[in-house]
Amino acid sequence: MDPRIREQAQVICNHSIDLKAGDNVVIDAHPVAEDLVTALHEEIAAVGAHPLVVSERTGSRFRRAFLRNHDGDFETPSHVMALYEEMDAYIAIRASDNVTQESDVDPSVRSEYDKAQRPLLNERLGKRWCLTQYPAPANAQLAEMSTEGYENFVWDAILKDWDDVRDHQSQLTEILDPAEKVRIVSGDRTDLTMSIAGNGTLNDYGEKNLPGGEVFTAPVPDSLDGEVFFDKPLYHQGREVTGVHLVFEGGEVVEHSAEKNEEILTEVLETDDGARRVGELGIGMNRDIDEFSYNMLFDEKMGDTVHLAVGRAYDECVGEGNEHNDSAVHVDMIVDMSEDSFIEVDGEIIQRDGTFRFEDGFEE
Repeated sequence: MDPRIREQAQVICNHSIDLKAGDNVVIDAHPVAEDLVTALHEEIAAVGAHPLVVSERTGSRFRRAFLRNHDGDFETPSHVMALYEEMDAYIAIRASDNVTQESDVDPSVRSEYDKAQRPLLNERLGKRWCLTQYPAPANAQLAEMSTEGYENFVWDAILKDWDDVRDHQSQLTEILDPAEKVRIVSGDRTDLTMSIAGNGTLNDYGEKNLPGGEVFTAPVPDSLDGEVFFDKPLYHQGREVTGVHLVFEGGEVVEHSAEKNEEILTEVLETDDGARRVGELGIGMNRDIDEFSYNMLFDEKMGDTVHLAVGRAYDECVGEGNEHNDSAVHVDMIVDMSEDSFIEVDGEIIQRDGTFRFEDGFEE
């Protein structure tokens, strides 16, 4: 076993979920991640916790078979809910033997499935949880990397001094926490304004998401106006969606288009009322993630990027008395901010061409 796998397991248990004796721990993983699951069991045993392995959300053949043969009238499974209610911590491991396994599932069926799964998602998010990646060969192939190169990419992004990351990123949270208005401009196709007044800003330094490396908040749902062009691809439900363009008025998407697989984007936006509004504004700060990998867990953390998620807002970001955008989906899309771009907060430019005002090389 590569020693970095055990290091990853230690970071998950000691840093990300703060594992305690007696915890009931659910590990959700594809069999291809068996080495990491094994290393986690070593850590869990040493602490005196109780593991259970499931494969509920990994995109395996059995879920494809279920969705392709279902009539689309889903119910929230009470037995799975009972499991999540009894658990103390949840570890989700992304890894696959075929990243396009569900590419031939009807998007409308998948949308209905996601709606029925929402109560399970809400229950999971109420526990200590961590979402991480195991560097499986199929994921390396999707990222257009060699297996060894992808392993280095994944573990370089994960095995960091997360206390140092927290301290660096706190400089941005200090700017955004008291802020009211944010404007994002990139090239001639993105000029979007929004309010974040009264909403909290979170510093992601490898706790719930591993890797971490972003600062994020929730826009006031009805405040977005303008347009945004996402120049990085979206990989959703086993399909690549490229060239996404959204136009907002009063917080809602009033026009949308995509250069490839626009129907997937349409299905996302038509999931429910909240899917046409934005639940997250995130700013990527992990510069060890320097290649696009078609994996949003990594791609949204890339340095010199901004991402917006249509759909559900995280509870922790919504201030008391502010509206919470609720949805069965949370779909992130990325804007490259490395050139001809800036982020403006309350009338002051705080990032230009990917460099923050608290970093060397920032130009007014």
